Amino acid sequence: MEVFHEEMPFDLDFHPSSPLVVTSLITGELCLFRYGSESQPERLFSVKAHKESCRAVRFVDSGKVILSGSADCSVLASDVETGKAIARLEDAHENGINRLICLTETMIATGDDEGCIKVWDTRERSCCNTFDVHEDYISDMTYISDSNQILATSGDGTLSVNNLRRNKVKSQSEFSEDELLSLVVMKNGKKVVCGTPSGALLLYSWGYFNDCSDRFLGHTQSVDTMLKLDEETLISGASDGVIRLVGILPNRIIQPLAEHSEYPIEALAFSNDKKYLGSLSHDKMLKLWDLQELLNGPQVVNGGEPAASGSDDSDDDGNDDVMDVDMAPTSSKGSRSKKAGKGQSSSRPASDFFADL
Repeated sequence: MEVFHEEMPFDLDFHPSSPLVVTSLITGELCLFRYGSESQPERLFSVKAHKESCRAVRFVDSGKVILSGSADCSVLASDVETGKAIARLEDAHENGINRLICLTETMIATGDDEGCIKVWDTRERSCCNTFDVHEDYISDMTYISDSNQILATSGDGTLSVNNLRRNKVKSQSEFSEDELLSLVVMKNGKKVVCGTPSGALLLYSWGYFNDCSDRFLGHTQSVDTMLKLDEETLISGASDGVIRLVGILPNRIIQPLAEHSEYPIEALAFSNDKKYLGSLSHDKMLKLWDLQELLNGPQVVNGGEPAASGSDDSDDDGNDDVMDVDMAPTSSKGSRSKKAGKGQSSSRPASDFFADL
């Protein structure tokens, strides 16, 4: 199943219970589709949500509300039935919002172009945490519920661990040679895997974030997005347009699953029942793949590629336990200086936004 957008899509999310998928576009539009196994997705609405590009979108409130973040620095809550705006938080960040994730039913986190992460608690109706740890855009975030921490990757080439309970940056990696573009947590929390523009996957051991413990060189181009399939395998989307099944420790490309197009893959997501894998690319297409059919492969991909690439084939690196070690954030001598003075100015109080939501 596939749908063509008139403009390039940036992000997608599946509804938590219904066969709905939402996409956000470079024009600031939100598009909602209903999908089924026997027909092409049906467009339910397309609305102009933001003045500038809409880079991140998520369903919240059990799927009743669509939250979107934009380069215009705003966060918008839209009704899933009509697409109409419920509430808008102008100037949620001082810089364009690049990522938005749901933490719990009542908490979300947003990350911007200058490395600032904010956590919003809808119960308190305010911004409850701010982390100014990175020096470049926030490329990806994931929430670790057990320890109440946000892991974030950035264009500055570092990975950070941000503790919500203590409201402090718990640790930060050394600056890597590459930007860090995407991340997933694997091996029952023991490993954090990050994608890079060179195609290398960097593996960090939990509690030892100073430097990566392993590098996997199986991709030939930038790994822009990843999804965790299970504790041993992930699905990657790369700049060559190929979706791959990747094994972690032992590190190997198990098989190419599909070729979305010859253009870079912008985003991947699972449907709520994991029956479908959704992918977005610079070809402006949303494609919904039957996940089981992909995994049952093998798939034919233009050009072919080896099934595995040399790397450490063992997950025994001496860090067998999930560690929870406080480490002071580190910096590189050659790094760019951080921009100071990131306030929380807003033309409309955050409490009003969440009250409406």
